[in-house]
Amino acid sequence: MKKKRIYRATPVKQVRLEALMEAVGEQRVIVGIDIAKEDMFAAFESDGTVVLTVRWKHPEQTLAFAELLTVLCARGPVEVALEPSGTYGDALRALLERHGLPVFRVSPKRSHDAAEMFDGVPSYHDAKSAALLCKLHRDGVSERWSARSDHERGLSATVRLLGIYEGEFRRNSNRLEGLLARYWPELTQYLGLRLATLTELLATFGGPAAVATHAADAKSLMQRVGGAPLALAKIEAVLASARHTLGVPQLEPERELVMYVAREARRAQKLAKEVKRRLEELSQSHGATKHLCPVIGKTTAAVVVASLGDPRNYSSAAAFLKATGLNLKEKSSGKQKGSLHITKRGPGVVRLFLYLAALRLMQRHPAVNAWYQKKVQRQGGLAKPKAVIPIMRKLVLAAWFVARGDAFDVNKLFDVSRLEISPAH
Repeated sequence: MKKKRIYRATPVKQVRLEALMEAVGEQRVIVGIDIAKEDMFAAFESDGTVVLTVRWKHPEQTLAFAELLTVLCARGPVEVALEPSGTYGDALRALLERHGLPVFRVSPKRSHDAAEMFDGVPSYHDAKSAALLCKLHRDGVSERWSARSDHERGLSATVRLLGIYEGEFRRNSNRLEGLLARYWPELTQYLGLRLATLTELLATFGGPAAVATHAADAKSLMQRVGGAPLALAKIEAVLASARHTLGVPQLEPERELVMYVAREARRAQKLAKEVKRRLEELSQSHGATKHLCPVIGKTTAAVVVASLGDPRNYSSAAAFLKATGLNLKEKSSGKQKGSLHITKRGPGVVRLFLYLAALRLMQRHPAVNAWYQKKVQRQGGLAKPKAVIPIMRKLVLAAWFVARGDAFDVNKLFDVSRLEISPAH
């Protein structure tokens, strides 16, 4: 690998097929492809040696590259190794699968860590990346990259749509928080920013002056939207704050701004709610998510399968835990003993929903809450969110078994006999 110009690439249209066939013979050929938006590179390895590096423009020359691989397949086995690169490689991967070529996935972290060991140079560029993928696949650190089922693809699209609407709602809620601090700082003392009552009130009236002027209509609106959970005393407090607010008096354009932001927030909130309902329906329509619903909830089950795939595709519960980024890491040296932390290598959205699922489990089951309280006490009453992480880990491990048909029993997560409570039912 120390020859001069080892990473020199040949344009796909200039590849001499006869010379390539002669170089690889009938042995297994590994093709490592460095994915990019336009400029793609592929290294052809045979018997541990890169015999050719090819470059081409995607998508206009991708079909010619695929045809080259198809010709190679006629003389012997060909395996393709790729890195996950967002969506840039999806079209190529689908094309290769249609041509009957086995595609394997290599972790980008493995490629990055192995870059200097590969040729003694810490540089990382397209041609080297393609050659490195060949080596990593030959060393057995890749995994078969199977096509996702229609159910998983539908879940993934719906989860992404939910993220868009919730992101819009959060951004507009933050804008409302800043505007209310100026024009009506008392309102958030009585109504939370995520409450539909607050956004409907501001979308209709825009500010405290209009609420005070149309107090009867504002009261009727809050009763209708807030329903029984919204106490009459709180409604009266909102109306009183509108009359005596310390906020800056609004100009009409400023009131219109608040109304517009509130309407956009409410629109995104309604759409997010509708998408959540669709996610719950999808969760109950397929075995991959249906089994997980009793463990982590319908929406969380959909998010997990959409982001990580079917738990049944993982070889062990530990492998599934690792995919969520909830496996533990330690950094110690000599007499210095480092503390344990989660790796956070998996999708962040999965950990967010699992955190919420753990909180719900604590509310519903005394055994879980009792274990959590003891954990907090052992930590001196500090770092309460950290005490939730072990519950998340237990849920993930349980989910792997439940996906395979085991019944979920919350009492199996903890040693109930040591918690001094009755077993949960």
